[in-house]
Amino acid sequence: RITDIDPIKYDLLFERFLNPERVSMPDIDIDFDEDGREEVLQYVVNKYGAKRVAHIVTFGTMAAKSSIKDVARTLELELPTADRLAKMVPERPNITLKKAFEEVPELEKETKSDNPLIRQTLSNAQKLEGTVRQTGVHACGIIIGRDDLEEYIPLCTNSDAKLFVTQYEGTHVEDIGLLKMDFLGLKTLSIIKDTLQLIEQSTGKKVDIDTIPLDDSKTFELFSRGETTAIFQFESPGMKKYMRALQPNRFEDLIAMNALYRPGPMDYIPSFVNRKHGREPIVYDIPEMEEVLKDTYGITVYQEQVMLLSQKLAGFTKGQADALRKAMGKKLKKVMDELKEKFIEGCLSKGYDKKIVEKIWSDWESFAEYAFNKSHSTCYAYVAYQTAYLKAHFPSQFMAAVLSRNLSDIKKITTFMDECRRMGIQVLGPDVNESQIKFAVMPNGDIRFGLGAIKGMGENAAQNIIEIRAKGGKYKNIFDFFERVNLQTVNKKNLEVLAVAGAFDNLIDFDRSVLLAVDAKGVSYLEQLMRYGIKVQSEKNSTQQSLFGSVPGFEVPKPAPPKADPWPTIEKLNKEKEVIGIYLSAHPLDEFRFEIESLCNVSIADLKSNMEQYRDRDVTIAGMTIASRIDTAKNGKQYGRITLEDYTDSMDIMLFGKDFESYRNFCFNGYYIMVRGKVQPKAYKPEELELHIKSINMLYDVREKMIKSITLNLPLDEINDIFIDDILKYVQRDKANITLKFKVYDPEYQVSVDLFSRAYRVNITQDFIDYLNDSEINYKVAME
Repeated sequence: RITDIDPIKYDLLFERFLNPERVSMPDIDIDFDEDGREEVLQYVVNKYGAKRVAHIVTFGTMAAKSSIKDVARTLELELPTADRLAKMVPERPNITLKKAFEEVPELEKETKSDNPLIRQTLSNAQKLEGTVRQTGVHACGIIIGRDDLEEYIPLCTNSDAKLFVTQYEGTHVEDIGLLKMDFLGLKTLSIIKDTLQLIEQSTGKKVDIDTIPLDDSKTFELFSRGETTAIFQFESPGMKKYMRALQPNRFEDLIAMNALYRPGPMDYIPSFVNRKHGREPIVYDIPEMEEVLKDTYGITVYQEQVMLLSQKLAGFTKGQADALRKAMGKKLKKVMDELKEKFIEGCLSKGYDKKIVEKIWSDWESFAEYAFNKSHSTCYAYVAYQTAYLKAHFPSQFMAAVLSRNLSDIKKITTFMDECRRMGIQVLGPDVNESQIKFAVMPNGDIRFGLGAIKGMGENAAQNIIEIRAKGGKYKNIFDFFERVNLQTVNKKNLEVLAVAGAFDNLIDFDRSVLLAVDAKGVSYLEQLMRYGIKVQSEKNSTQQSLFGSVPGFEVPKPAPPKADPWPTIEKLNKEKEVIGIYLSAHPLDEFRFEIESLCNVSIADLKSNMEQYRDRDVTIAGMTIASRIDTAKNGKQYGRITLEDYTDSMDIMLFGKDFESYRNFCFNGYYIMVRGKVQPKAYKPEELELHIKSINMLYDVREKMIKSITLNLPLDEINDIFIDDILKYVQRDKANITLKFKVYDPEYQVSVDLFSRAYRVNITQDFIDYLNDSEINYKVAME
């Protein structure tokens, strides 16, 4: 079986690979789950022989910045100067030194520097730019030959590869007629595999993902709500928006959206959506085109549609249609021009109007700019549908698998944790009595953090804890744990990270800090427990080997826990983050969740990834300072750098000149601050954007000093005696300082009125916010 997709049903034209007019070998890409890729590679070596299989070489060239640095190092130009020159080159793909000199006058000025080493560095760097710097190995490309490859191409060895490596790059290898295959490790396939295992472990059900129905209403409802976080190829904010607009109800809609959601064809999405819902007429240039274009509502989306239409309208052979596909995909203008004549000639011979035919070809030329292969899009949509099906029907198992496969990416983990909260799934900390190696699903649907995901916790140690628990039942208390686990496999380091991560919390009736507290001799309670466990196990072993059995009444004394103060919340959370990688049991910013959610108009992650979108706009962000420094520039003036982190990401805030003088007192770690500013071009690099600071305030002061008013949005029928009695508990005449406003609306007549209290004001306490949230009262806060 080549593919799980039926090529006939979806018009994927697989027969083009059997086309006798096709000269080039097919480009074969195969996706495997991450864990199985090496296994497949080994299978290929065993089947064809190590001399007939090779990796493909890649050549890394000297880029603009690296050529400056390499030449400077060779000429022994001082490092700070070399760094300064390299940093002048704009941060942009494919930038050349020639373009950099044109765009950055300061860099061009350096080519005439009084320092001969600087002039020589830039001159030689420009000469070397683009030359080969080093070789590497293609991440997924594999060559397979019918004979020993050394008969066809030169080979070499590489320290990073077990197999031979070609000395020709991929395009040249294909040109001489060898078959290139891409063996790709796809994380999503691993997530699907892990989800299926978790479903079987937690429910006993075996789900065959290849036989799920492609018309499942629950799955399409998930797509239609735009709840596609963690769904392959459908998780971007833009795609979520279009999913909500499209309301897909058939698999073909997903195929089309996957092809359309990329630069170029995105412009057609609104028309695609409107045509689906009857808000825009579906028009065909020639009636015969309907058969090919009806699935995409009259819009040409795929290369395969062009191939079919060229055969249908102009009588192209399959070979000519395939040549047209290739010319479109590779942007081969000369070939396109040749085929244009044949296409128009063929259409005219069938009696079609020349103007209409020329319009169709003109549309196709525009289409060539973004033409996408339906075979790819269908496969992607199929995998996306599978992940959505699992998320819709087995949400806890799916999200547990997603978390397990993204542990090294803090931004993604944060996003997926938020998604779990939205879905009503609680992510619990590690627990020696419930955790598995990876994230596990509890009977109530909660997700339990995996022992193997704790930093410093080896897999052997985690496996031993789980196996002992499986054989003898859950650990009754902390002493029972140390009496049973193998304390050579589970060592002191493992035990310390388990304690810090809270994995023992349910076995003890004291704070986790006690486990690491030391006595007068400098011995921690964990070490005392280890000694106790070793003695108990030693006694058991000696008793089993003794002819006389155990000594009556003998028992190893249990060590008493020392007295120790609990760690302060921030220290506890920081320690937890060190070993888990994220704040799990709580977050240092939770105390300021109201300020961040109500007063900030962008998250740091959103701001960093969409700077252009926020150009010339006022933004407010908040978080905690996790790093800071004060330095002196070459002009002798001081400047500051603050690294601010919120729930989503971190970013550097630079303080120069007046900003530094005004806000230097915020250059300390562990501060909770709100930053207001405007996104504008950098003074010395106008092609880059940065946040220009307007104000910085301590988050502790925001509620009291910066909030002007709070407006409660209320339907008319909810203003009754109960509401008035409730609200009076929080308002005051004298001691409060925030204006209380009301926006009362009548949904039936669609009218609203704005009111505010002259007599009463309010303080925004946590009790007041909890009341509003519990009562599901929408509110909006305004700042000074």
